[in-house]
Amino acid sequence: MRRALAERPLPSADDHAARFARQREADRTATAEDYVELIADLLREEGEARAVDLARRMGVSQATVTATIGRLQRDGLVETKPYRGLFLTEEGGRLAAAAKARHDLVVRFLLALGLDHETAEADAEGVEHHVSEKALKAFARFLADRETPGR
Repeated sequence: MRRALAERPLPSADDHAARFARQREADRTATAEDYVELIADLLREEGEARAVDLARRMGVSQATVTATIGRLQRDGLVETKPYRGLFLTEEGGRLAAAAKARHDLVVRFLLALGLDHETAEADAEGVEHHVSEKALKAFARFLADRETPGR
């Protein structure tokens, strides 16, 4: 019989530290992923991505967007062109596509569990950055099993 989660012993200090380190890294990369994903969406839907649009959609100040875009430029993910807005580099495009695929998988999984679309989308924003590749593969297997005809 499964032991209740509250009754399980603490993991080793090294394992515990590794878990927290992974979460801190996920926190650091979440912003970059959110920005490049939104830039890609704006370019696809509206033909342009401007700092003012990112600020409005993310609910942050333009100063925050400017600082973040500067970091994304230094990291080789985003390019700016005078009077033309924001563009993704090849690497930024790959990161945006991976972030979008992960987001969509998490949303599909949450919908399959019975959540409504609005809640699934909102919850996916946090889960997508912190879930492991192992869990994502399990989500995909779960969905494949459910979506396979005759099962």
